[in-house]
Amino acid sequence: MASVFTSPVSVSVWAPTNPRLQRTPSTSTSMSVSLASSDSQPPSEDLDPETTATGDRSRKDRRRVVRLAWEKLVRWSRSWRSKTKIDVLERTNKVVVLGGGSFGTAMAAHVADRKAQLEVHMLVRDPQVCRSINENNFNCKYLPKHKLPENVIATTDAKSALLGADYCLHSVPVQFTSSFLEDIADYVDPCLPFISLSKGLELNTLRMMSQIIPQALRNPRQPFVALSGPSFALELMNKLPTAMVAASRDKRLANATQQLLASSHLRISTSRSGNCRCTQKSLVAQGCSEIRWLATKMGAKPTTITGLSGTGDIMLTCFVNLSRNRMVGVRLGLGEKLDDILSSMNQVAEGVSTAGAVIALAQKYNVKMPVLTAVARIIDNELTPKKAVLELMSLPQVEEV
Repeated sequence: MASVFTSPVSVSVWAPTNPRLQRTPSTSTSMSVSLASSDSQPPSEDLDPETTATGDRSRKDRRRVVRLAWEKLVRWSRSWRSKTKIDVLERTNKVVVLGGGSFGTAMAAHVADRKAQLEVHMLVRDPQVCRSINENNFNCKYLPKHKLPENVIATTDAKSALLGADYCLHSVPVQFTSSFLEDIADYVDPCLPFISLSKGLELNTLRMMSQIIPQALRNPRQPFVALSGPSFALELMNKLPTAMVAASRDKRLANATQQLLASSHLRISTSRSGNCRCTQKSLVAQGCSEIRWLATKMGAKPTTITGLSGTGDIMLTCFVNLSRNRMVGVRLGLGEKLDDILSSMNQVAEGVSTAGAVIALAQKYNVKMPVLTAVARIIDNELTPKKAVLELMSLPQVEEV
């Protein structure tokens, strides 16, 4: 998993501020910057002892706030998990995956790893791929270097693949979905939940997957979930931290999908929308959500959050190499010490000193900010980037807001 933590996501993607925001003190974001402005420069040798002592107390107080915020998150996580019994996986005996491409194969491997007794049947059209999976546990065409669990079974027979299935993971490309499902509709149970991994519009009709699947199966009530988010097949196969959203008009079905698929390296949030892939982008998205939660509590307008001074500035910080916050994050992810990083810079990375102040604001407004709290803990040298990601992945899987 080392490769995950050498990406710039480790810290810099969560840096909530940029020096330019100080020009607009009327905005809620600038408040978090001003709280830390006294610490934005390294202590000077000519500071008097009283000033230095005050700065030390301020830093200690901020570290204490961050530590308490993290402990509160951990207690919440444990309490939530103690109240939630994951029994969908226990009751599931067979999952069918339609399609033998890379992402379908990766999802088949993922769900098969969740339960050794679970039968995962892949319906594929290529006999060579079918033999490769059944005889050697490899998809020779799409993922030839990744061994599949032994409970992944491939077949070219739609009837046997679908017989007795509890869930169906649909991974056929959008443009071929309609004709494919029409051919096998007679074997599909009208109550079989379809979890769509395919995304996009049908070119000739502009239909979405939520429309294509029930219409092709001639069943407008076919249970449907759209699974989407920043994820890649290789990330799933390598068990790298990944996040996705299960969206359905049926909240119970979305929750069941979450219980079926969520693991220590795959977070599944739920959404009630029925029309819904890289670790870095998942954390950027989560960081943006946390900033939005706090900003709206502080009175910020949605147009400000999504505009140039909000999302625009965040994207600049996260993905542009000129960003000092991003550079600090990259180097922390590579294992460098924060003091060594800062002493080698001749400019200030505002996010370093501001991270703790943001958590103080979050506590004041009673807003949970898991990712940003983890960043502050990393900066305080009380959590490693690797440990932070693992802790974040173990937090409760809740509805996306």
